[in-house]
Amino acid sequence: MKPLSEILFHTGENRENYYNAIAPPVIQTSNFAFTDLADMRSKFADELQNHVYSRGNNPTVQILREKIAALECAEDALVLGSGAAAISCAVMANVAQGDHVVCVRSPYSWTFTLLQKLLPRFGVSTTFVDGKSISDIENAIQDNTKVLYLESPNTLFYDLQDLEACATLAKKHNITTIIDNSCCSPIFQQPILLGIDIVVHSGTKYLNGHSDVMVGTICGTKAMIKKIFQLEFMTLGTVISAHDASLVIRGLRTLVLRMNRSNETAEQLIELLQNHPKIEKIWYPFLHDSPQLALARKQMKGCGGLFTVQFKAENQAKMEDFIHALQHFTMAVSWGGHESLIMPSIGFYGIEGRNDTPVSWKVVRFYIGLEDKEWLWNDLQNAMLLL
Repeated sequence: MKPLSEILFHTGENRENYYNAIAPPVIQTSNFAFTDLADMRSKFADELQNHVYSRGNNPTVQILREKIAALECAEDALVLGSGAAAISCAVMANVAQGDHVVCVRSPYSWTFTLLQKLLPRFGVSTTFVDGKSISDIENAIQDNTKVLYLESPNTLFYDLQDLEACATLAKKHNITTIIDNSCCSPIFQQPILLGIDIVVHSGTKYLNGHSDVMVGTICGTKAMIKKIFQLEFMTLGTVISAHDASLVIRGLRTLVLRMNRSNETAEQLIELLQNHPKIEKIWYPFLHDSPQLALARKQMKGCGGLFTVQFKAENQAKMEDFIHALQHFTMAVSWGGHESLIMPSIGFYGIEGRNDTPVSWKVVRFYIGLEDKEWLWNDLQNAMLLL
């Protein structure tokens, strides 16, 4: 792998092509002209590597593709308009009518929707399993299984899968492995080096890092990326704009600094919370008593800014008081920006027509951004007085 500084600051940036500008230009065009018929024919022969129409390949987007591929130690990458688009294209490219998918239990909600509601309309079935058990995964494999979908860690309770064992098992059965690596980012986990075939990201989160762009990525071999590009990517119109791609390139410049800062502050706050009388349970892969601690240390270098807490609250009213008392944590979905966030499960209670909330109302997912630890800790302490 190239040094991270090389990837983040130089890979894909052929500055001699744009006046030696430090920041790559935004090539804000939908269309590209051909010099003659021979030029037209050669470019249409390989739209993935040439510039024909920005729904396929745009020069600014191409710079981002090269950076993302290098970060994940992949041969190539695609950049799409959202993480959900990346997940959908990666899965759909590897299944057909009558095929079967094995997926870890409780994946990202839109992954679940894809597998449980959309793909069954086209004859694709899914079995959801406890990904912590390689035997459960193996027992779920059928003769028509084509994809093993992983999410390690997932983004609420941080369950892990043994990626090397999953890759070995999948190769034995000629199954394509796909993992959502959004939680760790390529700074803390590189699944392709562990044998996984395809890595997807909601780049909206850590990769962009500024809460202002929707972006997804798919990383894999050149052959796999070309396969996805030629059908799902081009047909479904999942393109990201050149302007948004330039913002993600900007965000990548500080990716290492942001990941390390969020990870460090999160671990400091977890240590303080563990000793607080209002805490019932904390979920985080690197807790000293985590049953998957050895696996986390084996395949991850860190876990970023996410952790989940179950509080000791007497009733829902007190839990709501605690949530509303927090001044320095914004209530919102997603994560990865400068701002610390909470996503309280109690917010899903009392929604008309929704009775599928299996998570306790005492549970809150935290994302720790770039603020000072003391500032956040004081806020937490003051709010916990209301529990």
